[in-house]
Amino acid sequence: MKIEDILNQRCVVTSLQASSKKHALQELARKASEATGLVERVVLDVLLERERLGTTGIGCGIAIPHGKLPDLDKLYGCFARLETPIDFDSVDNEPVDLIFLLLAPESAGADHLKALARISRVLRNAAHCDKLRIAAGSDKIYSLLTADVQSRVA
Repeated sequence: MKIEDILNQRCVVTSLQASSKKHALQELARKASEATGLVERVVLDVLLERERLGTTGIGCGIAIPHGKLPDLDKLYGCFARLETPIDFDSVDNEPVDLIFLLLAPESAGADHLKALARISRVLRNAAHCDKLRIAAGSDKIYSLLTADVQSRVA
């Protein structure tokens, strides 16, 4: 599973303005709605339901909200770098400034888990995240996200 299989450059937001976790999820649901053709509210509801189960803020300023939807035909991703870090109820209680949203078809059991694992591996690399935080433009961020960092990621 490669990041470019689920993310396209149009779904990279370089300076998302959000005042809260819910606001960030609303903005990402809007972006995902444009990419998938699904109703924005349906996407948001799935994301909020997942957050009720437990935070997707994994620490170190990173969140990976995700959910499954019946009307999807493949995995979709959206990435956002927040203009100002926000409280995301993260496991380390640190604010979040990098969010990778993943949406999957309901039938995507193993593929969904593989994609989450791949995203997590890419974003666990602190030096790589530092580059994402300072990159200029969505094309540079997309390039960093889709570069093969496997050899540098533990």
